[in-house]
Formats: sequence, C-alpha cells, structure tokens
Amino acid sequence: MDASVSVKDRNGRAVTVGEHVRILSVSPDPDMDEDELDMIMFMVGAISEVEKIDEEGRAWVTMWWNCVETTAVSSVGLFPHEMEWVPPEMA
Repeated sequence: MDASVSVKDRNGRAVTVGEHVRILSVSPDPDMDEDELDMIMFMVGAISEVEKIDEEGRAWVTMWWNCVETTAVSSVGLFPHEMEWVPPEMA
C-alpha cells in the first residue's frame, strides 16, 4: 500500500507509515501457540513505529526480543481502536 495512505487511531487522528503509535490492545490469532501469544500480549503498552498499512486498514508494527539462543520477532496489525498516535518527541 502507498506510504501516503493513512489510518485513524482510536482518537480519530491520522497515522501514516513511519509514525509511532502506543499499542493499546491486540487481537491475537486464535491459532497462536502460547509463546507467540505471550510475546504479542507483551507488546501492549509499548510504543512502536508503523511499518506498513495493509488493505484492511491495519497499521503493522514489529517488536524484537533478545532470547537466550536467538532473537525473536513479533509483528501485529493494529486496528484503529488498538492504537494511539504518539507525538515524535515522545517516541
């Protein structure tokens, strides 16, 4: 999707790729295993950069974790009610 496309956050503010949002909630996939679910739920409250906006109007964010033997990554698509725009000085 074009980088100039925006979605609204829970307050109706436009959010575009490259801006930061606070993750307020997530809608995990019901087929996730327990470890994946734990990582996704840990994202709630974090601030993350929007990497892309999909055709369904979700803003995608990613978080990385350093684990004992490897690095883990979790990405989630956020609907408007699941995020809140964060001003650049607070990101």
